[in-house]
Amino acid sequence: MAGLTGKNLATELTAGVTLIAIAIPLNIGYAQIAGLPATAGLYALIVPTIVYALVVSSRQLIASPDAAAAALVASSIGGLAAAGSDDYATMALAQAIICGVMFVLLSVFKLGFLANFLSKPILIGFVGGLALDIMVSQIAKMLGVKIDSGGEFVDKVAGLLGGLGTTNPWSLAISVVSVAVLLLGKRFLGAVPWALVVLVLSTVLVVLAGLDDAGVDVLGAVPAGPPTLTWPVLDWTTWLALIPSAIALTLVTTAEGLLVSRSYSEKHRYPFHANRDLMAFGLSNIAAGAQGSFSMGSSTSRTAAMDQARSRTQLPSLVLALGTLLLLLFGTALLADIPSPAIGAVVGVAIIPLLGIREFADLWRKDRFEFVIGAVCFVVTLFVGAIAGIVVAFTLALINLARRASNPAIDVLGTSGDPSESLLEDTPVGTTTVPGVVVIRLAAPLFFANGSVFTAAVKRAVTSVEGEPVHDVVIDMEAVTDIDVTGGEEFEALKVWLADNHVTLSFSRMRNPARRRLVQLGLLGDERIFDTNRAAITALSAGPVAANTMDPGTPTEKSSS
Repeated sequence: MAGLTGKNLATELTAGVTLIAIAIPLNIGYAQIAGLPATAGLYALIVPTIVYALVVSSRQLIASPDAAAAALVASSIGGLAAAGSDDYATMALAQAIICGVMFVLLSVFKLGFLANFLSKPILIGFVGGLALDIMVSQIAKMLGVKIDSGGEFVDKVAGLLGGLGTTNPWSLAISVVSVAVLLLGKRFLGAVPWALVVLVLSTVLVVLAGLDDAGVDVLGAVPAGPPTLTWPVLDWTTWLALIPSAIALTLVTTAEGLLVSRSYSEKHRYPFHANRDLMAFGLSNIAAGAQGSFSMGSSTSRTAAMDQARSRTQLPSLVLALGTLLLLLFGTALLADIPSPAIGAVVGVAIIPLLGIREFADLWRKDRFEFVIGAVCFVVTLFVGAIAGIVVAFTLALINLARRASNPAIDVLGTSGDPSESLLEDTPVGTTTVPGVVVIRLAAPLFFANGSVFTAAVKRAVTSVEGEPVHDVVIDMEAVTDIDVTGGEEFEALKVWLADNHVTLSFSRMRNPARRRLVQLGLLGDERIFDTNRAAITALSAGPVAANTMDPGTPTEKSSS
């Protein structure tokens, strides 16, 4: 196993025990969020975890169902079947398998870049909306109030408020103490697995005081035994109905999982292979769907906990799988009396960071437009649904991309007169680089969103000059890495306009790929290509007649100006 040595074996085994204490109670809670039995959360920690640990390139990223994925499972399948029914569980298996196939396709065709459209504001809003929806259900569980956990957010809030009069005092007491222990314990003794402590102590209390007879809900009997091989049998229309939610799960996991995986690989200087990690997610999700679990994602919190425990391998995941298997074989009786309010407290505290309160405040300070993007995703996800949230997220991502790309930096370069200095940027409108010559730099590819903006900027630079008219325009091509057909048509119209106004067009610092693209689009004729901007203004400042008698330059990939 990569990274494992005799020196760190004891550390990795100890981290694995810590991971058992963290993962088992959380996965029981996440299974309940998803509307599935506790075994669905526990089964995910065995075969899917082993498959992931053996395939993934990351030495630290922990794969598991998480709160956001569980909420997305519940919201997407809840509209197709009743939570707790056989059809519901079968759909959860099918959804995991679809996710697995999508991950494999992303890996094979190297399409992981699609997740880059989920920018940080979008992820904050999308996950925050899911987290608040989860929080309402967990608060109800902590108070002992019965609500429809698979209903819409507004209905759940109404059910919670309407049921406050039925709050169970013992449930409330267990929840308050549990939350206090979890928050204070994390602050002062962060190394202790407080979630496990809370569940053990609250279970002992329930058993000794007979609180289940006093109205405190408990987890109930958990079937003993290892996971068994299965396969979801559904009609093809149901499989198709699960595809949109599977796409959402796949994209969110890809974006978050690869980001976290890359960050830890850079931090600890070991190789990172995105496509291999996507394949690991794919195989683990297929394994989850084939043995009674639900969609696997990445757990940022557990990964951070393992990093703090100085784990640098996937051995803790294998220890977790073994520990969970032993629990299912010999210890399920210990789970039956776990009080639901304590589970709600554990899950509620775990998802507080997912609400994105600090992140939204940070966005408000840094960029109001991106704050609005995150807020819209939050509201749509919360009030309309997770699938609508992901659609809006992608739409906003494209709008944001087009907004930024349609206003690239377009600089008219100036000179101080010192031949040893580089050209200066952003001269005032109406000035030239040297008399009669304007050097313009486009700091972006030329495509449909900015083609008209660029041509307008060039025309304005030529027509706004007072005194000696512009006879030469030089376009600095260093940052123009590509040109699409629409951008090419705009550029062709610009060439005609320059010719009609007796302005000669030249290029400087053109990269070979850009030159080939210009030739392919039929945009490169007898225009001169200079190695540098200095060479261009030296040749052209002598005037149009003198300049046209000189030999044209050759394209290079030099970056000096």
